[in-house]
Amino acid sequence: MSGLPPVARLPLLVLGFVSLAVGIGAGLARLGVGMPAVVADAASIHGPLMVGGFFGVVIALERAVAIGRTWAYAAPLLAGIGGIAAIAAALPAARLFMLAGSAVLVAASLDVLRRQPMLFTLTIAVGAACWMAGSLLWALGLPVYQAAAWWLAFLVLTIAGERLELSRFMPPSPVATRVFAGILAALVAALFGGAAAWAHALYPAGLVALAIWLVKQDIARRTVRGAGLTRYIAVCLLAGYAWLAAGGAIALFSGGFTPGTLAYDAAVHAVALGFVFSMVFGHAPIIVPAVVRAAVPYHATFYLPLALLHASVAVRLAGDAAASPGLRSAGGVLSAVALAAFIASTLTAVVRGKAQARLRSEGAPRT
Repeated sequence: MSGLPPVARLPLLVLGFVSLAVGIGAGLARLGVGMPAVVADAASIHGPLMVGGFFGVVIALERAVAIGRTWAYAAPLLAGIGGIAAIAAALPAARLFMLAGSAVLVAASLDVLRRQPMLFTLTIAVGAACWMAGSLLWALGLPVYQAAAWWLAFLVLTIAGERLELSRFMPPSPVATRVFAGILAALVAALFGGAAAWAHALYPAGLVALAIWLVKQDIARRTVRGAGLTRYIAVCLLAGYAWLAAGGAIALFSGGFTPGTLAYDAAVHAVALGFVFSMVFGHAPIIVPAVVRAAVPYHATFYLPLALLHASVAVRLAGDAAASPGLRSAGGVLSAVALAAFIASTLTAVVRGKAQARLRSEGAPRT
């Protein structure tokens, strides 16, 4: 087993955060907010930048660290280069780099599945395959919206698999395990169903069912009664599950994820912002130390970015419901503020953690 030292992982994170910054700006440009030319020009690739350029890098990097194989780091590197190529408007290269990065992540996930054949490793591997399938569609020149369902499944199933892994502390019953497997099968079937009417209904129904399953089975239902970091993580999880259910329900009752509609915007951002980023906020104090070996000590101020995030999703969805461009833009701006506040809060916590560690090493009292 081998891998990259923490200092060598930082450039990979930088690649991901460049895509995140431009992706956020591109999303705002789509809402009519004035942005610099290089960002506004990326408006049409907001989705690929966020999914492949940022999440692909972060998830693949976390996976590479976990399995400890040097070759697995090719996944975040290739995806990160793909994000930079997309920003530089070299879209053919961007498509190929992101597809290659997703393929390496699939290989890494299958390697884990081979060594640990469990339902959670299968779920994570299926999620990685969904990223690759969506990236393949994009690489073949299909519009981004045709890859969107696959990419959302990548994010949702990766998170669900990780939560299923952690459920060993409160193991689901055999019946609950079979229900989870059925939900996974339903989502995959819906993805392969494409434009069929039944698939348009089954996919969002699967998301709602998964949200209900996670709420019922996740240990967060108990840990939310705790304190400090334990409670903060539980709040992030439970709030995220609520948005996953909301996004699925919106799509279900509006005829599926139909591009170009306000319901589509609401459903996609309920899942991608409300659910996925809430999971990111909650897991950052655990993932960051594992990836870069830097402590992220809990502080009550962590709740501020979280509150801003969920308020921003509520405002955006209200704008979609009221067909109000102003409210939608306000929600988008508030989301950008929430993500910036989250990054600042995390960096501040890292600095605070280093200072505390230094004081402890010097034998000084903790402040």
